Amino acid sequence: MTRIALIHALAHSVAPINDELQHAWPEAIRMNLLDDSLSADLARSGQGLDAAMHRRFETLVAYAEGTGAQAILFTCSAFGPCIEAVAAKRPHLPVLKPNEAMVAEAVALGGRIGLIASFAPTLASMPPEFPAGTDLRTQLAGGALAALNAGDTAGHDAQVVLAAQALARQGCSVIALAQFSMARAQAAVQQVVDLPVLTTPESAVRALRQRLDAVGPVAKGEGNQPLQ
Repeated sequence: MTRIALIHALAHSVAPINDELQHAWPEAIRMNLLDDSLSADLARSGQGLDAAMHRRFETLVAYAEGTGAQAILFTCSAFGPCIEAVAAKRPHLPVLKPNEAMVAEAVALGGRIGLIASFAPTLASMPPEFPAGTDLRTQLAGGALAALNAGDTAGHDAQVVLAAQALARQGCSVIALAQFSMARAQAAVQQVVDLPVLTTPESAVRALRQRLDAVGPVAKGEGNQPLQ
C-alpha cells in the first residue's frame, strides 16, 4: 500500500485533500500533519521565509519520512522555497508543492490564467512558480479566509466568486484556485464563469499518483517499514 504524508499549515486544508484522495485514490494510506501556526507566524513575523521557517519544514518532512511515507504532499501554498529546499535534499522521495500540479495544468490549457487566493502572501510567493512569460492575472478574495475562519462558508464562497468574475472580465481563459481551502468554492465559481476552474487538490492527486506510478514499486519502497 502507498503511504502519503499530507502536511498542512491551515486546518481548512485538511478536509479538501482528504476528500479528494478518498474519491480519486481511496486505496492510498493517508497521514496528516497539521501545524496551524505556520501561516499565522508567517503573516505576523514580517521575516518572510527565513532560516527558522526552513528548519521547521525540515523537521516536518523528517518526521513524515520516519513514519514510512513514500511521498509527501504539502497543502500550504505560501511556502514554496521551503518545500523546494526539503525536496532538493530528497531526490529519492516525491515531494510535491501544493500548486505545482495545478500550475502545470493551467499552463497546458493556454491563454490568460486567473489566479485567486484568500491568503495574501500566496499572491507574492506563487506567481514565480509559473513559467516566465505566462500571461497571469491575480486577485485576492478579500475577506474570504476570515469568513471561513468564522464558519461562514457561504460568505467565503461568495468572495471567491467575486474574484473569479473580476478575472473573467480581464479576459482570463482559466481560473485557478490557489489554496486547498478554496476548493469548496469550485462549484460556485463554475456556475458564474464559463471557464475551466482548477483546484489544487484535484490537480495534486492526479500528479502525485502519476509520479508514484512512474517510479514503480521498488523505487516507491513498497514493503518498507516505518523507522524505529
